[in-house]
Amino acid sequence: MPADAFVRHVVTFGRVLREAGLEIGPRRLCDALTALDEVDLRRSDDVYWALRATLVTGRDEIEPFDRAFSAWFLRAPVRPPSRERPQKLQLQPAQARRGERRESRDDSDDGDRKEVGWSPHEMLRRKDFAAMTPEEFGELRALIAQLALARPARRSRRLRPHARGVRLDLRRLARASLATGGEPIDRVFRRRVDTPRKLVVLCDVSGSMEPYARALLLFLHAAVRSGPRVEVFAFGTRLTRLTPDLRARDPDQALATASARVLDWAGGTLIGQSLKQFNDLWGRRALTRGAAVIIVSDGWEREDPALVEREMARLARAAYAVVWVNPLKGHPEYQPLAGGMRAALPFVDRFVPGHNLESLEELAEVLGGIERRHAA
Repeated sequence: MPADAFVRHVVTFGRVLREAGLEIGPRRLCDALTALDEVDLRRSDDVYWALRATLVTGRDEIEPFDRAFSAWFLRAPVRPPSRERPQKLQLQPAQARRGERRESRDDSDDGDRKEVGWSPHEMLRRKDFAAMTPEEFGELRALIAQLALARPARRSRRLRPHARGVRLDLRRLARASLATGGEPIDRVFRRRVDTPRKLVVLCDVSGSMEPYARALLLFLHAAVRSGPRVEVFAFGTRLTRLTPDLRARDPDQALATASARVLDWAGGTLIGQSLKQFNDLWGRRALTRGAAVIIVSDGWEREDPALVEREMARLARAAYAVVWVNPLKGHPEYQPLAGGMRAALPFVDRFVPGHNLESLEELAEVLGGIERRHAA
């Protein structure tokens, strides 16, 4: 295999490890390539130990690394680990549960069976935001805010006491042994815990996105208030940071302040130039390093799409995962034919719609399932 092809092979393996939950960055990949220069690439054991020594930092990362190595380098069939999908919001009332329906049928005198059929909540759940009346949109505000609580997680470096931990807590063990004459009878353990991953959102507020802007900004307002390490930017022809404005408790006040702050609201779209401004200013501050990045846009670019491709490549190299939300994707006949969208798709990890409440539920599942790893 040529040298350039092998480097691309290893870099792609790094992305596979990132999908498996390991914190793989450019520095670790450089160390891995340096280590591979010192071993015989024809020996799989040498390649394995060179990569494991440079890419694995903890005991809990060995198992996913072994699975990824067997699947990528040895082409061995590997069964993917099972994941628990986040539970969707239940819009039906509690008395509509199956068990309670069965009990009500058993206790009825006339023996009539009543099943839950058509529901206005289900209609609103699938109705396009652009076609909603203000009254219908008001009914979904609380549900949209609840969906925004889903946050991607990462494994923290800090160790916390845990009954099923894998490392002995020597300090607590020594302290507890004082009551037993210095004999460490009760063993106590620690393990790394999950902590919210950085979340960066870039929202298109151009004229073509105006029918969906209010619903999406309401979603972003709840995301900012869900906890720390959330940053929101708006872009049309320029980039505007909205995080301080969306921290207000009142959603209407926050949305009014944010819309007044964006000078290019409902204007044109310069996706590539806005991404370049973000990468040059905020990317250098390591804001996107290890973060989950959400880009909300229909992909319409007024200028050369080559700039979008170049800046998306920069963004994808630094981010942990890139999710693109396109409201137009909710239409059955949609195809990503816009120049900006076609240029960005090769660097997108998940491509989801964002035109109604059901699509926001899918986005919440994606965010909640971005490699949430559990300790062994």
